[in-house]
Amino acid sequence: MFFRCLLIDLNSLSSCFFNYAKSHLPSSMAAARVMASTTTIGASSSSLLLKAAASPFFKPQCVSFCFKLASKNRTFACSALYRPDVQIKEEGLPETLDYRVFFLDNSGKKVSPWHDIPLHVGDGTFNFICEIPKESSAKMEVATDEVFTPIKQDTKKGKLRYYPYNINWNYGLLPQTWEDPSFANTEVDGAFGDNDPVDVVEIGESRGKIGQLMKVKPLGCLAMIDEGELDWKIIAISLDDPRASLVNDVEDVEKHFPGTLTAIRDWFRDYKIPDGKPANNFGLGNKAASKDYALKVITETNESWAKLVKRSTPAGELSLV
Repeated sequence: MFFRCLLIDLNSLSSCFFNYAKSHLPSSMAAARVMASTTTIGASSSSLLLKAAASPFFKPQCVSFCFKLASKNRTFACSALYRPDVQIKEEGLPETLDYRVFFLDNSGKKVSPWHDIPLHVGDGTFNFICEIPKESSAKMEVATDEVFTPIKQDTKKGKLRYYPYNINWNYGLLPQTWEDPSFANTEVDGAFGDNDPVDVVEIGESRGKIGQLMKVKPLGCLAMIDEGELDWKIIAISLDDPRASLVNDVEDVEKHFPGTLTAIRDWFRDYKIPDGKPANNFGLGNKAASKDYALKVITETNESWAKLVKRSTPAGELSLV
């Protein structure tokens, strides 16, 4: 059963941006996922918000009044300040093949960090899931082909994978995004998506934890091309970072975090060289694109993810649970 929540933010009276969504989906959970993600990126915090909420771990951050929808066939969704209430549960021992980090809702049921945690936080900010804490080298990632998509350590030929040296920033993904491997991006040398959620490099000073959920704002992006596949890197900063208010675009990063954009590009360009592989390339003039371009990438990959979970696009071996 879907519910419509009326949220009132007494601090502003800005208008709500509605997105019409027809629920021709195979399950109510898939419908809830898509409706939770269909918001306007960059919209200001809305005062009167209608939010489709079917997932059990959504909790409003402002006053809410809920009532049942009269129709089961359609609903409306818009930007809202929702925060998922999730916990993590480790199974197995770290740095073993069996190690998994699962995400649980507030009833203790497993949920997918990729599909069930909402992308949008509100007011142009997003949820970021940390997979690899800064100053570590174990190559952790969401297992997109496993049920509930837990975080695990990547493997190659049955062996655990490590970067040749520590990564210097928190690294992870934006939930409810997907780089479509059937889409050739004409702006980036016609490269196809890498079949994964969009990556995030979080440049704040605090070291994250595996599975930690952070609210971030995007500052720019790099168009990395890895063995012919497009692998976007969104540059972002945690809203809790002391310097978060100082940076809002790539120019601010250069001013307040001098050398960071070049360091990120060079790190991802060279990290495969010690294994005897060629350096990665970058599109868009080999430079970090603006915040607006990053928001465009997030919008497009969120739309691709919505098509994926609605089965409009073949999933292949990807788990949609």
